[in-house]
Amino acid sequence: MAGKRPELLAPAGDLERLRMAVLYGADAVYLAGTDFGMRAFAGNFSPEGLAEAVAFAHAHGVRVHCTVNTMPRNEEMDRLPAHLECLEAAGVDAVILADLGAFQLAGRYAPHAARHVSTQAGVTNYETARAWHGIGASRVILARELSLEEIRTIREKTPPDLELEAFVHGAMCVSYSGRCLLSNYMTGRDSSRGACAQPCRYKYALMEEKRPGEFFPIEEDGGGAYILNSRDMCMIDHLEDLRFLDSLKIEGRAKSAYFAAVVTAAYRHGLDALAAGEPMDPVWRDEVEHVSHRPYSTGFFYGPPGQYYDDARYVREWQIAAIVTDCDGEGNAALSLRNKFRAGDTVELVGPALRPFEMTVPEMTDADGLPLFEPRTPQSVFHMKLPRQVPPWTIVRRAKDLSARGNGYSQRG
Repeated sequence: MAGKRPELLAPAGDLERLRMAVLYGADAVYLAGTDFGMRAFAGNFSPEGLAEAVAFAHAHGVRVHCTVNTMPRNEEMDRLPAHLECLEAAGVDAVILADLGAFQLAGRYAPHAARHVSTQAGVTNYETARAWHGIGASRVILARELSLEEIRTIREKTPPDLELEAFVHGAMCVSYSGRCLLSNYMTGRDSSRGACAQPCRYKYALMEEKRPGEFFPIEEDGGGAYILNSRDMCMIDHLEDLRFLDSLKIEGRAKSAYFAAVVTAAYRHGLDALAAGEPMDPVWRDEVEHVSHRPYSTGFFYGPPGQYYDDARYVREWQIAAIVTDCDGEGNAALSLRNKFRAGDTVELVGPALRPFEMTVPEMTDADGLPLFEPRTPQSVFHMKLPRQVPPWTIVRRAKDLSARGNGYSQRG
């Protein structure tokens, strides 16, 4: 059945990731400045970079939401008004806030930006949602611990002009609404300040007091020792159940531009098919398996997702090889190298509004037109003949198992 199509909100950790999210189908993106955001290592945006990002997004009809979702301390409050004025000047469409004081200041210093209540505020009931709406919130981003039934109740018992947003894809935190002290305690990196070291992904063992150096594995029914490790969320198979929401959010500001592009495209096509009353092309469902991820679950929407005890590895079976920067009507393309590949390799291409397809790599040429069998220098420009014209920012990828192995310390993809 055709009908409402929720906003698709995609992560933008830096300008490249923002461009990918915008071009691959986001209705809106969320990002942060260099302060007051919950992803300290995402890249983020300087005042000048933020203005450029907003201009690019708006030129493509895409809204920009900026996170100011830490809980500021006394010594930080003096500089918060200037930060909010910077967001106002850049033209951001919404500010995402968790702290009540910051929320009130945003109304004063960024008056043209809508105020959205962050998932960090832990909104789990309709009275809290009503309270935020009563003091000026236009949207609440719901706690990830809510079931679909609980979310429906919140929708039924809140004003219709209060927008509801929920996470539908990406990493899950073992702690309630991401409020965790484990990283701070173990490494001095505060997760509530955007610097989480992810100690929940570590492999743990017991050590008995009188036998130092002897480690005993922690096991649950033989299931392993990753006792805090959560699965990733994936709701692409259940978009029909979520269509009553106003915004569907993809987690991943710390993930790659490739992740932003591919996951955004998958959900874009899923939502478009839903709005048209048509089945989703299975190729787009398969796309979420082409990015780095942990084993998927449906979060808390249909009940507790359970932990994943086997390991903390990412499933990472594809590698980006190059980005198409230009391509003419006959498929003569200029590309920028990301990772080595060679003539004769089988690769896939996926791009903005481009259904993925496979090809065998022909002999290429370098920037001077000389034959090139295997480009090797990252960011170098080279040329390749494609089977047909593709848009700029099309991704060339190849199958390669890069899944992290070993002790559970893994890098975000």
